[in-house]
Amino acid sequence: MSTTNSDHVSAAHSHEEIWNIPNILTMIRLALVPVFVILLLLGNTWSQWLALAVFVIAAITDHYDGQIARARNLITDFGKIWDPIADKALTLGAFVVLSVVGLIPWWFTIIVAVRELGITWLRAYLLKKNIVVAASSGGKAKTVSQMVLIIFLLIPWHAILAPADPLSSLTALWLMKIILLAIALALTVWSGMVYVIGAIKMRGTVDGDGPQ
Repeated sequence: MSTTNSDHVSAAHSHEEIWNIPNILTMIRLALVPVFVILLLLGNTWSQWLALAVFVIAAITDHYDGQIARARNLITDFGKIWDPIADKALTLGAFVVLSVVGLIPWWFTIIVAVRELGITWLRAYLLKKNIVVAASSGGKAKTVSQMVLIIFLLIPWHAILAPADPLSSLTALWLMKIILLAIALALTVWSGMVYVIGAIKMRGTVDGDGPQ
């Protein structure tokens, strides 16, 4: 009977850890992903503005869920796992649709997808061995760079820019797009390498092969 009561207490504690404000914000971000993709696929100026608004709201939840979790000591394994998954679902969904409409090259989206899905698989594999590698500052920088790129591409510039000098405007937009693409690509690859190295070190420590 004492074991059963202990199990109930443990289950209740686990429930309380999951249902907190940071994790709820993460769940909201996941729910906004299909809404964002549908709006973006509609392909008109108003739906593009709405898709931009939904994406910005989702990005804000990403900022505040981590901030609240750290400030209130509400960091959980659920949040460590699902927060980056929610980020990946949002950004990958955006990159795929942006590639479909021709705003970014497919090779860029494929590189991002391989990195993100590979890290997600590695994270799940490590979790089975009770090893949790939290998102690093490099991973957060990568996420921010990707979100800035997406927001830039989502803005319907044709509805904002004056037609007085379209050539100069298009050149400036193209240069900015290339710069943002390069930054996002570099941080995506670099942060992936940092995560893999960190995972190897932690695995070695747990197995007794690494530094103690």
